[in-house]
Amino acid sequence: MNRRRFLAASAVAPALITGSCTRDQTVSGRIVGGGHAIGHRLRTLGALPKPTHTIKADVVVVGGGVAGLAAARKLKQLGVEKVVVLELEEKAGGTSLSESNAINAYPWGAHYVPLPGKDCHEVLEFFGEIGLIKGHDAAGRPIYDEMSLCHDPQERLFIHGEWHEGISPTAGLDANGREQFKRFADEIEKWRVKQVFSLPVDRSRRDPEALELDTLTMAAWLNQKGFNAEALLWQVDYSCRDDFGGGIHEVSAWAGLHYFASRTGEAANAEHETVLTWEEGNGWLVGHLKAIDAEIRAQHLVMRMEAVESGGVEVDAFDCEHEEMNRFQARAAICALPRFVAQRIIPGLTPIPGLEYAPWVVANLTLDELPPSPGFHPAWDNVVYRGPSLGYVNANHQTLRSRPIETVITHYEALCEAPPAKSREWMLTQTHAQWTERVLGAFSAPHPDLREHVQQMDIWLWGHGMIRPRPGFLWGKERELMQAHRPPIFFAHTDMSGMALFEEAYTRGVQAALALKAAL
Repeated sequence: MNRRRFLAASAVAPALITGSCTRDQTVSGRIVGGGHAIGHRLRTLGALPKPTHTIKADVVVVGGGVAGLAAARKLKQLGVEKVVVLELEEKAGGTSLSESNAINAYPWGAHYVPLPGKDCHEVLEFFGEIGLIKGHDAAGRPIYDEMSLCHDPQERLFIHGEWHEGISPTAGLDANGREQFKRFADEIEKWRVKQVFSLPVDRSRRDPEALELDTLTMAAWLNQKGFNAEALLWQVDYSCRDDFGGGIHEVSAWAGLHYFASRTGEAANAEHETVLTWEEGNGWLVGHLKAIDAEIRAQHLVMRMEAVESGGVEVDAFDCEHEEMNRFQARAAICALPRFVAQRIIPGLTPIPGLEYAPWVVANLTLDELPPSPGFHPAWDNVVYRGPSLGYVNANHQTLRSRPIETVITHYEALCEAPPAKSREWMLTQTHAQWTERVLGAFSAPHPDLREHVQQMDIWLWGHGMIRPRPGFLWGKERELMQAHRPPIFFAHTDMSGMALFEEAYTRGVQAALALKAAL
């Protein structure tokens, strides 16, 4: 016990003795971000207001997420002079946004990148440019910055009343359970050896047997293979919710097996399973993407994006801060928005029916300390077996500060209980107090006294957090249609990949920039 904790305990002691503890049980905080109210104006607005200003540019990038920022960065590298990025939120970053307070930096969304495989040419090049890759060994394997490799311990699972190492629920399994875990691992190894699954998705092999997997759910495939052990089904379901925002009954078997069989990255100075992460999550990478000579205009709601007969593109965007409409005129543009938004603002763009977007809730809890709980001490990523959420990430796990006590933990939950539209409608009705109870309830088993240590809890609602790869989507006509550019308008978004991963977003941005520059 240190001095601060001793004094805090001393201050509470008299109240405990007299039975009159008056500690306020209300958790302070707010619901932030998401831009729902502003974004929904696209659905309700009638005639567009007339532009107040006209701004000239070479290229306008609509959407300041990873794909949009990657496109802008590559365009500047290719010599395009004036690039303007328009972003709805108060700052660019998309689902890789981050923030910081007096204790820690912390993520508002994506928080790690697995070691990139050999097919991630663009990502590997980017990591070299920003110094994340320091060199290569004699075998050609990257040597990564040690500070960016996830520190040990990486993962913990709370099961049987205590924390266990790793997140596979194999403790206490009977013979049948152990056999099923081994058989599942053998199935994954079979696909790894065949080298079918890859990142980016479109560099995967069109193997007929694998393509059949996209016609059924992951749950159906597991049933066909005779996998019914509760612990195994939970782990596969957790993995699908983690990467795709949908469980085994919602995502395709191709996507589910891709999760396990596509991670082939190597490092000279790390194990295969190691991930790259930072206190602020992928916000660290966003910081490097934003370090470009491009003009980033935040709080701009784009309402129209259209090729004009005289050549080039017009983009009408409402400046939410100054309450005025701006018209941007450019030689070409990149639309780095989700498809459901793009088809509202680009006249004549073919609507894609049936797209599913998973709603997510991210909560950042500022703690005076992370209270102890039984078993192995919690790690960077901490998951509760059969819990409603995806667990939490500890921000100060990556810090080099000596024995930090105060910290920020980031809680993630994909809302899968109801159809996405119903979940979105419901999530917007919940108050901060209701979200607080939901989050604290998710950790009631490992941290029953967590409320006593929460100084603040902030909530971010991602209504359309990520595309969900339902059966038939990944290798169907819809995704193929979404990848077609319409010069002078080009497209860059993870919707075009069917998986909302950093590797996909970055690659889409670079590819769109190259296609646009070639057209110019």
